[in-house]
Amino acid sequence: MEKKELKKLIEVSAGRIPADTVIKNCKIVDVYNGSIIEGDIAICDNLIAGVGNYEGREVIDGKGKYAAPGFIDSHIHIESSYVSPEELGRLIVPHGTTTIIADPHEIANVCGFKGINYMLKAAEGTALDIQMMLPSCVPATPFEHSGAVINAKDMTEPIKDDKILGLGEFMNFPGVVLADDEVLNKLLVAKNEGKVIDGHSPGLVGNALNAYASAQIRTDHECASIEDMHDRISRGLYVMLRQGSACHNLRTLAKGVTPFNSKRCILCADDMQPKTILSVGHLDNSLKMCIEEGIDPIIAIQMATLNASECYGLEDRGAITPGLRADIVLFDNLKDFNVDIILIEGKEVAGNGEYKLPISLHDISDTKGSFHVKDFSIEKLRLPINSDKAHVINILPGGVVTSKEVVTINRDENNEFVYNPNEDVVKVAVVERHQNTGNVAVALLKGYGIKEGAIALSVAHDSHNIIVVGVNDEDMTFAVEELISQGGGIILVKDKEVVESMPMPIGGLMSDKSGEWVDKKLISIHKIAHEILNVNDTVEPVMTLCFMSLAVIPEIKLTDMGLFDVTQFKFISIEA
Repeated sequence: MEKKELKKLIEVSAGRIPADTVIKNCKIVDVYNGSIIEGDIAICDNLIAGVGNYEGREVIDGKGKYAAPGFIDSHIHIESSYVSPEELGRLIVPHGTTTIIADPHEIANVCGFKGINYMLKAAEGTALDIQMMLPSCVPATPFEHSGAVINAKDMTEPIKDDKILGLGEFMNFPGVVLADDEVLNKLLVAKNEGKVIDGHSPGLVGNALNAYASAQIRTDHECASIEDMHDRISRGLYVMLRQGSACHNLRTLAKGVTPFNSKRCILCADDMQPKTILSVGHLDNSLKMCIEEGIDPIIAIQMATLNASECYGLEDRGAITPGLRADIVLFDNLKDFNVDIILIEGKEVAGNGEYKLPISLHDISDTKGSFHVKDFSIEKLRLPINSDKAHVINILPGGVVTSKEVVTINRDENNEFVYNPNEDVVKVAVVERHQNTGNVAVALLKGYGIKEGAIALSVAHDSHNIIVVGVNDEDMTFAVEELISQGGGIILVKDKEVVESMPMPIGGLMSDKSGEWVDKKLISIHKIAHEILNVNDTVEPVMTLCFMSLAVIPEIKLTDMGLFDVTQFKFISIEA
């Protein structure tokens, strides 16, 4: 800040000169005292000058609405919205979100630092303040092939960049607990720069959790129960109440929030599609759900603002108080959180559900052409099994956690798996697409319900190889070939014909179209998946499938290298 800017701020704060903008007639949420203040909000340039009685060159009539600090999403993967950073900003800012903590882990696994640099540049094209983390686990595990490998040495210079807030979620939690040498190197890269480290520790308890927390990993968004939540808070971690498109633990964890532990509770989406944003909103919806679960409204707002800013060391925001960023949200009541006006750095950027700024997309050429598939053919989808009993990946309702089950299967004269339309067990395959390895791993999936054709995606967490599921090898092969031809995304096939598709040219992960276009495509994809391919009505066909290769979420998953038991952290045979 220049001296003249500081002088102006003090003069406005003292009431000696008019503010640039004053919001009048509003009820101000004081997140420090947990109270409501009647008064004006004075804004000088991009900062809050004061709360009280002020005059300004521009006046915004608050119309008796509540004014709160801008909402902060504590953990989100932009790529999982299937839209660009600029477009995500256009979608969520009208819902009161002014800051997100983004982990570009997905595109880093595809494009390495080229992908991260694209995200940083694209983030400049939106009013939304995108605070970027440096992905910590590329690849997420050593049990898959990704498009890049980022080791501790590679992180040493990037972590020093002021544009990098900290180290992204440390998914290799076994490596932390076991004090793996390279894991320690990565942790120290962040610790030595004084930067925050995000966590990811599903299922850890007791001394293993102590070991994880001792590394001063600050957060976790993978709590499945109130007990998980309290265990982590007692060890000093911040717990994220997550409400995304696929993973929902907010209502479960909200029941464990108390006036004593609420300061260690923050809100996040993790993964959120345009369909969810356009239909129910973003953190405004999370706040509404918190109230429905009995959390005091001001405590809920603290979780979405002050708590998050304190967690991540964002000392310039999180409250409506002199000297902080003028990120302000106006809404009509403390129950429904119907957001009206949004200011970011003192500028009115959205109102009445509309984003008010022009959209200009950053060049995506560095992220295109990310398909390098060697010698793929129908022969690679064969699945010989030397037993009538097979391990299957069983989809559990309501999330991305799976269970390991043993089922009886049909085999032909060559001992190859044969699909039985009366049984909900089908082939699933992961096709390596980054390094021309030629790897294709095939396993069995239960609970997805598909009875016709095939579905293929180039979005498959976290290495984002191609994942395909289907009832016959011909449609599965055709789906993979067509997906490569269209440059990635989503494709649905029946009888070797494309029945629906959505190209995603940004790394095979994101569309360069609008959120509304993506939403319409996803609605069509879901409809066709359920009504024509007969995917189970209880299964979200895209988001569920793309997590079936995520080898850090229990209990069993499939990577391009084989069937992986997450609880044992080792590959297992398909024969049971």
